Amino acid sequence: MRLVNGAGLALLALLLAACTEPRTAGAKGSNGHANPAWVSLLADLKAFERRIGFESTRNFLRTDTHKQSFPFCGRVSRLYLPYSYQDPAIRWFDYKKCGGGEENVDVFTGESEAVGESGTPVTQSMLEAPLERIMYVVFHEDCHDQFAFPHGFEEAVCNVIAYGAMLAFSKEHYGRGSPEFASVERYVEEGARDARLTVTYYDEIAALYARHDRSELSTAALLKLRAHTFAKAARALDWDAGEVNNVFLANAMTYSRHYDFAADVLHALGDDLARAIAFFRHVDSIKPTPAQVMAAQKLGSESSVEFVRAYEAVVVETTRKALREVAAIL
Repeated sequence: MRLVNGAGLALLALLLAACTEPRTAGAKGSNGHANPAWVSLLADLKAFERRIGFESTRNFLRTDTHKQSFPFCGRVSRLYLPYSYQDPAIRWFDYKKCGGGEENVDVFTGESEAVGESGTPVTQSMLEAPLERIMYVVFHEDCHDQFAFPHGFEEAVCNVIAYGAMLAFSKEHYGRGSPEFASVERYVEEGARDARLTVTYYDEIAALYARHDRSELSTAALLKLRAHTFAKAARALDWDAGEVNNVFLANAMTYSRHYDFAADVLHALGDDLARAIAFFRHVDSIKPTPAQVMAAQKLGSESSVEFVRAYEAVVVETTRKALREVAAIL
């Protein structure tokens, strides 16, 4: 997860939680710190990151067992479907300041084990997590420190890189036939599947809101039909049906919208993680600046949803162009 607009609000990582039986990589010792097995795993993960081209980060250098997680809460009108967690229509609050639900407002609360680009510590929730979840959190959060892409693009890129790193590390560290590799493989397969299903259900909900905007659906009909789609999504994705609403879906979509594109880029680069990281770092260095995007699109504020959409679109196109140039050289 990343911090949103510098406000220090952690965004949800639990949407891609594993469905496997928990297997802890290390528990809290009697002195309140991570035990040697956990410390050893973390060192191995960091060493693997360096080999695939990650620059060192300040994340996970200390353990804070007094910090369970990073809770957050978002609110938005039920009559508006946000584009992503960056959509300014969503009001993000500290969990304790969010307040209760209201008839015309969608409220979503959650928590993240860690927050990238912040020198995040090892939290208690990480110490209690299954092995595959720990690997995901470390690789994903450290990935955020490698790039400065728009959030909606970077979340997808970092999921693709994290999944690839998890498979490669577990194959090397535990062996392809190990229970650990099997758990990681299931986690990655489910994460990729969930990203694609999220796009499908988001598009279905977006179509309902477009009909409502054109006065083809009454507000009552909109809310009834979206409830039906939310229920289908919850069953398909094993989400808590009581949590699925517009904020929840927009948050999930932030990680999913460009997932297939980022996965295709990795595949086009031979599924070579080091090569992909170097490629995305190159794209990061040549992408237009926010000011250039604003000028080209004649936008007045980086805080607008129009800018969020435009910036992501420009970075996707920059990536496509850079990939064509790589293919031409080869």
